[in-house]
Formats: sequence, structure tokens, C-alpha cells
Amino acid sequence: MNLLELQRRMAEDVMRPLTTDFQMQPTTSDGRSTSATAECYIKPNNLLSAFDRLEIYNRQYWFRVIDAVSEDFPALNSVLGSEIFDPLVLAYLRDNPSTSFTLRNLGSRLPEWLRDHPELVPDQHNLAMDIARLEWAYVEAYDQAAVQPVDAAGFAGFDAQTRLRLQPHLQLLDLRYPVDELVLAVHRKSGPRDIISNAMSERRQTSQAVLPEMNREDVYLAVHRYDNSVYYRRIDREAFLLFRSLQSGEPLGVAIQTAVQDRTYFGQEQFAKIQEYFAHAAQLGWFCQEVENSASVN
Repeated sequence: MNLLELQRRMAEDVMRPLTTDFQMQPTTSDGRSTSATAECYIKPNNLLSAFDRLEIYNRQYWFRVIDAVSEDFPALNSVLGSEIFDPLVLAYLRDNPSTSFTLRNLGSRLPEWLRDHPELVPDQHNLAMDIARLEWAYVEAYDQAAVQPVDAAGFAGFDAQTRLRLQPHLQLLDLRYPVDELVLAVHRKSGPRDIISNAMSERRQTSQAVLPEMNREDVYLAVHRYDNSVYYRRIDREAFLLFRSLQSGEPLGVAIQTAVQDRTYFGQEQFAKIQEYFAHAAQLGWFCQEVENSASVN
């Protein structure tokens, strides 16, 4: 076995998924004994067999990647508890192993993957999905690009056919639970983080020692970055529909029609609301010039 073969052999053994009880698997993917394989390139000592020594590296690799995911999903970890969260992440990583030099993208598919695995959190599946979506939106909002906003002169030529661009860092979420409150409560317990929400102006602040009770409630969020802080801003359903339509590339006229299709507001009130949505978005710099690339800007 030359050096390259040794490196590949050990990398495969170290990265092989653990068993459900977080031990190294006794056989390799092709059915060979892991113990016999380890003895081919690892020497035992007075205390540990070749299998035992390899298992240390195997378990530490997986504990590290599980920790990396938990760092991006602290609220999901807190709500589910390690007895559910750790096996869930292990199962997720078996299906979505690391393929990048960076751990940043390790949890990128977790919200979508979790949607297809309700059996892992049968009593809290919808809540867990909302938490996962919001926590990954935080990562995207913090990392994605910020493009030069449209100035007053740029708005002058807009008409119904104009296709407005929204900042790449802006994330729009339709949720079934007020999980922004829960995520903020977890972050207050775990230490300071650059995350702010206008939900605190709507409800009394929750004790740092207790997570808020989650009752079913439709919540629409705009998650965005400003001065290197991520903000969770609650918006009306009409605003959500408007901005989501613009984000998907619909022309301005179509986006407005989509926003008012349910007619929560009528006449002048409807017109005033649309003006309010655009004024707030413009003030926050959500409308931007053509996005040339998706390079991240922190």
C-alpha cells in the first residue's frame, strides 16, 4: 500500500457513517471486516486495538460535523434535545455527506431533507421544519451578497412591466409558527449574536430561562442583513406575496396584482398599504441594481 492508497483508505474509513448508536461500523461498505482492514495499516498498542484506534478518528470526525450542523441550528437542537437532534443530523449527513472544503454549506439541505422525514420528529415535524428554515435563512442572509440599492432616480422610470431586483441576502419565509421568537430566545440563552427582530415590539419579551410556547400562527418574515446584523422583520401576507413575486422575476404590475388578490385591504387603504410596503423596502435598501454575480459580501 503506497502513501496515496493509505490516505484514501483511511479517509474512507474515517468518513464512513457511524451506527445509530454512534459507534464505528463493524464491516466496510463491501462487507469486509473493519477490524481486519484497520490492522492492515494501524498498529495496536497496549491499551487499544487497531479497530479501537481507528474508531477514535471515525467518531471524532462525525462528532465534529454534527457539531458544525448544530452551530447553524441551535434552536432546532434546543427544541428537539440531543437525543433526537444528534441521530437526526447523523441520518441527514448519511444522505448528504460533506462535499466541500468548507463546513459552511453542510446544513444547506437540512430544511428540505427534514420535510421528507416526518418520522424523525413525529410530534413536532411542522415546528421543526419552520425552525430549520428560519435558522438556515439566517446563514444565507448573513453570507449572501449586498448589491448597490436603487436610488430615487432609479425609481423614476418604473412602470407595470419593470422587473425589480431584490437584494440577494433577502430571505422570505411563510411560517406556521412564530419561531422568530423561539430562535431569539435560544440566542439570548446561548450568548450575543447579530440578530434582531421586530417581533419584540409586538409581544412581551420572553424570559431567558424558558423557551416560548409555540402555538399555531401564520407568520411572514423578511430576513435581511443591515450593517452586518441580520434582522427578522415580520411583514403582512400581502407584502410577502408582493416581494416573493418580485423575487421570482415577475413584472411589477403582476406582483402588485398577486399581492392584492385576496383583497384584505380595499380602495385607498389598499393603495396606501402598497405604498407603505415599497417605502419600507426602499428605506431598507431591498431594491437593487441588476445582480451580476452571487459572490458573498460580509
